[in-house]
Amino acid sequence: MTPTAAFPRDFLWGAATAAYQIEGAVAEDGRGESIWDRFSHTPGRIAAGDTGDVACDHYHRWREDVALMAALRLRSYRFSIAWPRIQPSGRGRPNARGLDFYARLVDALLAAGIAPMATLYHWDLPQALQDQGGWADRDTVERFADYAGLVAEALGDRVALWVTHNEPWVVAALGHEQGVHAPGLRDLRTSLVVGHHLLLSHGRAAERLRELGVRGPVGIALSLHPTHAATEREEDVLAARLSEAFTNGWYLEPLLRGRYPQQLAARFAERVGEPDWVRPGDLQVIQAPLDFLGVNYYFRRVVRADAAAPLGFREVEPPAGAQRTVMGWEVYPRSLTELLTGLRDAYGPLPLYVTENGAAFEDRVAADGSVHDAERVSYLQRHLDAAAEAIAAGVDLRGYFVWSLLDNFEWAMGYGPRFGITYVDYATQRRIPKQSARWYARVIETGGPPEG
Repeated sequence: MTPTAAFPRDFLWGAATAAYQIEGAVAEDGRGESIWDRFSHTPGRIAAGDTGDVACDHYHRWREDVALMAALRLRSYRFSIAWPRIQPSGRGRPNARGLDFYARLVDALLAAGIAPMATLYHWDLPQALQDQGGWADRDTVERFADYAGLVAEALGDRVALWVTHNEPWVVAALGHEQGVHAPGLRDLRTSLVVGHHLLLSHGRAAERLRELGVRGPVGIALSLHPTHAATEREEDVLAARLSEAFTNGWYLEPLLRGRYPQQLAARFAERVGEPDWVRPGDLQVIQAPLDFLGVNYYFRRVVRADAAAPLGFREVEPPAGAQRTVMGWEVYPRSLTELLTGLRDAYGPLPLYVTENGAAFEDRVAADGSVHDAERVSYLQRHLDAAAEAIAAGVDLRGYFVWSLLDNFEWAMGYGPRFGITYVDYATQRRIPKQSARWYARVIETGGPPEG
């Protein structure tokens, strides 16, 4: 079976973005302040002092961007809804102008034959809720369920697929333990509470969406990293298992088995005490049936045992000579196959979507006005081949969303890294489809990448 033949005819070819990274218009039409507005305006937090105030100006240029998607022949577009546009304070009646923006976007997508995949939370918590404790406050779980209900009432008959949360591990670990993402906290216990509340809010939001009879299936998108041992020594092999439980299992196990990984839970209890934030019945809510699982894959992790490290392991550099992106991430496509088949083997035939996969490289506009990004084409080709191998092995993979449709605000890295298949000149907001965009359009048209 060739890689092209492995993709089913109804495979959902798409691209993805996130609200704070592209929309701009942070103070227009009743939008409230988010934690990323506050964080990005705090000196020293973001490279070059960048903010998402304007970003790609998608809020004003969405018609142009939908036309771009149509020209690329996208079958689906994954976008996120900015909670502060819907509820500026995170609670109460909806802001009609915010809902209207997303209604117009969804209607335009449908008119162009593009299936909307809406993500309810891609990290932009209303700052007013953070001022009251944020995700560490259990009340935020119910506020999120209310917000999900408001969006479902407005868009539930038109959105094709629903994602409750994007990468809760990143929110908990990078935002609340390592402090490099909003809200910039550094406390392990808080990060564990936040992680649990994110999962619990997923379950409550899924309940609310289904109670309201939304048309599309409901899932969640996780950042997942196959983890390899740096050596074959037993202590390194055990460290790799523990590390994978930290990044993957801590979210997969509650969602799909109704429990937290026992060994890692014991390690956490040694450091912060017993998890009194987990209440009776929580895990049953978290384990609400998933219609699909979104898989965000960028790179594998390689670790070794380290008794001095907080959890007994540490990540090591990729092997010498390994190809890396400008983010420093190793390019390792075979782990996408490993990840997808591993999920099937561990949890059964759950429908999967690759909801993010992509790379940042040094993109420049050439003298002829085009952007030649052969490295990205190679990256995407190899990862699609890896996805095709998983399908050929029996994995129920139903779609692939390249990250990202547009160059955009890359969180703490600001506007330096460019992940888009479309180049954005931030000074003029001109969009220039890159070589990879034209390549991806041909992939969609022919039903898969050519054999490489």
